[in-house]
Amino acid sequence: MLIPAAGKNFYTRSAFIDALDSYSRFGTEGCEEDSLCEIAAFFAHVTHETGHFCYIEEIDGASKDYYDEDNTQYPCVSGENYYGRGPLQLSWNYNYGAAGDSIGFDGLNNPEIVATDVDISFKTALWFWMTNVHSVVDEGFGATIRAINIIECDGGNTPAVNARVEYYTEYCNQLGVSTGDNLTC
Repeated sequence: MLIPAAGKNFYTRSAFIDALDSYSRFGTEGCEEDSLCEIAAFFAHVTHETGHFCYIEEIDGASKDYYDEDNTQYPCVSGENYYGRGPLQLSWNYNYGAAGDSIGFDGLNNPEIVATDVDISFKTALWFWMTNVHSVVDEGFGATIRAINIIECDGGNTPAVNARVEYYTEYCNQLGVSTGDNLTC
């Protein structure tokens, strides 16, 4: 069930800090400005995906089809839904399965845990980031948008891209670093 602003009582600083213990490369590679830009990018996407940390689950997510039925490594489980949950709105059976294998939870049979256990929630976000986004951070913020939600790129959802860029710019300003080039995708 979607509860507006449920995230305000769910996401905590301590859960984020605890999750960082499992991902020591996050925000620590390159020079200080590179590290701060990665942190700004992560939080820009989290801010966008959660509506400023208000939502734990994707709006109308249960009504959407995030099943890759051709994926034999992480097959869909009957009755489970793999819609967006957590800080980066983890989606698709193959992401739930792989994140679960990496973090140590049953993502295919219990995807709801990403919306009920804040520690697993932040770990899935950092797992997704380090697996899919971290390697392109140095290509500019636009590359991170493409890695997270390619369908927004190339005119697919220009308002969403612009919102992400705005959040990124705000975080960079707060951290005192330049946004760099290649802000859009």
